[in-house]
Amino acid sequence: MTALVSTQWLAAHLNAVRVVDASWYMPEDKRDPAREFEAEHIPGAVFFDIDAISDKATDLPHMMPRPEQFARQLGALGIADGDKVVVYDGAGVFSAPRAWWMLEAMGHKDVAVLDGGLPKWKREGRPLEQGPAKPLPAHFTARPDPALIRDFAQVKAALGNTQILDARSASRFSGAEAEPRPGLKSGHMPGAVNVPWRSLLAPDNTLKDDHALQKLLAEKGVDLRAPIITTCGSGISAAIVALALEKIGARNLALYDGSWAEWGGREDASVEAG
Repeated sequence: MTALVSTQWLAAHLNAVRVVDASWYMPEDKRDPAREFEAEHIPGAVFFDIDAISDKATDLPHMMPRPEQFARQLGALGIADGDKVVVYDGAGVFSAPRAWWMLEAMGHKDVAVLDGGLPKWKREGRPLEQGPAKPLPAHFTARPDPALIRDFAQVKAALGNTQILDARSASRFSGAEAEPRPGLKSGHMPGAVNVPWRSLLAPDNTLKDDHALQKLLAEKGVDLRAPIITTCGSGISAAIVALALEKIGARNLALYDGSWAEWGGREDASVEAG
């Protein structure tokens, strides 16, 4: 299974995969993803709560939890070792890549994102279910893959010798726009390259085709063969960049889990503007 699957593929394999709704929205969107899930979801789906499946020992938003917590919560969702998993969200492609990356970083490699998510599924008139999910508990084993995740110290050490791609908007990257989270500095990491996540999407909120993605990243000077660390505001949209990169053949990819929520709040973090 590739990292991205189509609605047509999912419809044909619906009974052979575990479907996961990982919808999450910015606070200003004023949307309740858990309530929306109960109102309508792809048949057989369970709800992956990105904020609940996170490290509660830190003030940073939705950080990766410890392996034993992740294993317990995924097992409670009925996801077992060996399951093929397809993750979608209610925006098209937004938060589902975060859950895709979390599963991969915890060693579950047979996972893909539904291109276009629930909006595309609905536009095509495909079936929906209502009500809460009632999964049967399963056994999930977390096998952390440290190659896919970076912390503050690792990113700081990587400055100047590793490509760092920042998924935030151009105005936040430059420092022209204040950060939405209070108390954070504006700007970007020294040497980082701005790849706004919205630039990777087609008008219908699917990922752009391979040629368009390759052209966009080549224009940014990105070397797909060299190591890349993706980052953003809080580790959500960084995963969209990682998904797009994997789709076009990059393999040496890691995500900075703390992202700007951590970097922008630390006195020992270098920041550039402009």
